[in-house]
Amino acid sequence: MIKLIPSLRLHKRFILTLLLLAIFVWSLTSIHWNSELFHAGGIPTMLQIFEGLIKPDLAPSILLVGLESTWITLAYAVAGMSLAIVYAFIVGVLASGTLTTSKFSRFISKVFFRGILGFTRSIHELIWAWLFVAAVGLSPYAAILALAIPYGGILGRIFADMLNDVPEQPIIALKAAGSSRLQTLFYGYLPLVWADFISYTMYRFECAIRSSAIMSFVGLGGLGFQIQLALADLKYDAVWTFVFFLIALVIFVDGWSHWVRKELTDHKRKKGFGSGWMSVLFATLLIMCSWTYITIGENARLFELLSEKNIEYAKTFFGGLLGINLENPAFLDAESWENALKLTLETLEMSIMAIGFSTIVAFVTVLPAARNIANGNLTFKKRWYNWPLFAFIRLLFIFSRSVPELVWAMMIIFIFKPGILPGALALALHNFGILGKLWAEVVEDMDPRPIRNLAAAGASKIEIFFYGILPIALPRFLTYILYRWEVIMRTTIVVGFVGAGGLGMDFKLAMSYFNYTQITLLLFCYMILVVIADFASETTRKAVK
Repeated sequence: MIKLIPSLRLHKRFILTLLLLAIFVWSLTSIHWNSELFHAGGIPTMLQIFEGLIKPDLAPSILLVGLESTWITLAYAVAGMSLAIVYAFIVGVLASGTLTTSKFSRFISKVFFRGILGFTRSIHELIWAWLFVAAVGLSPYAAILALAIPYGGILGRIFADMLNDVPEQPIIALKAAGSSRLQTLFYGYLPLVWADFISYTMYRFECAIRSSAIMSFVGLGGLGFQIQLALADLKYDAVWTFVFFLIALVIFVDGWSHWVRKELTDHKRKKGFGSGWMSVLFATLLIMCSWTYITIGENARLFELLSEKNIEYAKTFFGGLLGINLENPAFLDAESWENALKLTLETLEMSIMAIGFSTIVAFVTVLPAARNIANGNLTFKKRWYNWPLFAFIRLLFIFSRSVPELVWAMMIIFIFKPGILPGALALALHNFGILGKLWAEVVEDMDPRPIRNLAAAGASKIEIFFYGILPIALPRFLTYILYRWEVIMRTTIVVGFVGAGGLGMDFKLAMSYFNYTQITLLLFCYMILVVIADFASETTRKAVK
């Protein structure tokens, strides 16, 4: 019986892999694969974009604009994340139920506050930005709040889960000593989860940089705004200049994040006023400078959002979303529902296609991107090209994930005609770098002994991958695929804004024509998709275990 369990798990994983492959093939059937997919000048445009990549515009005026836009992007991201952390801490603690006494109040607290976190993180930050701009007009706070709400929801959910996973013994000992609920939280729970929370917050900060860049799509400044202007003027060399500024910013944050995580996990380092405190001081200074720039440099006032005029705008907007004083709102119309559900299916196909494309590329590149493959420690095979190939693919991963999906879509739409294919390609281009990096780290962290036995027996790299690495790493690989699919599902609506099909394209039209009840209908369909993705992902992860 014990021998049958591993084989049963392998059988389930094999069936699951075939099922996922069949679903990906099904998504491909929604595309008519012919020359009509391209614009008439699509191929020449692609060559011009590639030429701009090789020869970016390095004029002093462009570089100056790039530096200024980089600071705006960073300031919005820092301000948004600072609010997100406050929101995540308060609601995350309440959602964990650590401050409650009875089981019933703990259950109610978890359900209510986790529902709030689930709602706020399910809507993409660009959608929040658009809603804020429509309600209160153009303001830096539209971008800041649009970042703070969904990122706070994500961080709050993670923080609540971390608190719930704390071992019970230290908490029981503190309670037995007579500590209050707040004392138990600050002296029992927080010291055990603080390092992990900071580590994950740094990762989300890197994501917030990319999100901040795309706030330009609703009229707010930053690198995304400059990229959008350069694309409108067909100045591809300037486009790549601003993209490189964004990549440099992401690399800086990624390096800082790596340094912070290393400090948190390095238990051998001496305690004292070291580099960990330097990070705290730097973060504090960055937050102060960002808020100073927003309040003085941008002349933004938070209380202006609550002015009488803005309150009237907000009433009109949210009243329109609810269909007040309308005889036949879109969310009660059968024909509108039929069209919206067709777009929902298109959006689902786009997300499956995107994760399929990114999985294929990650699958091809994962071996040379692993450090223990490059140095020969895992396979006992050292080749002169291992390290150059490792460096090239790792740079490719950084390049692909540093450029936001919306920016990729804005360039791809110049090559392909509007539809779900350019949206899927844009999402895949961004996510394969993330997926490849995560997979490579799985290979680097795995037990090397079974793989070395295969290598010592004379197995090739391909044989080592299929008979040694893949059977061990497949559950983690599938987990990361499903995790990225959830993220892609939330992002499909965004690439649709630039004509990449699905719900996003219709959402943009509804916003342009002030068809607010149609917006409500599309948001409802979008949330249905997110719920489906969460359910399918959770069910599949249980099957993999």
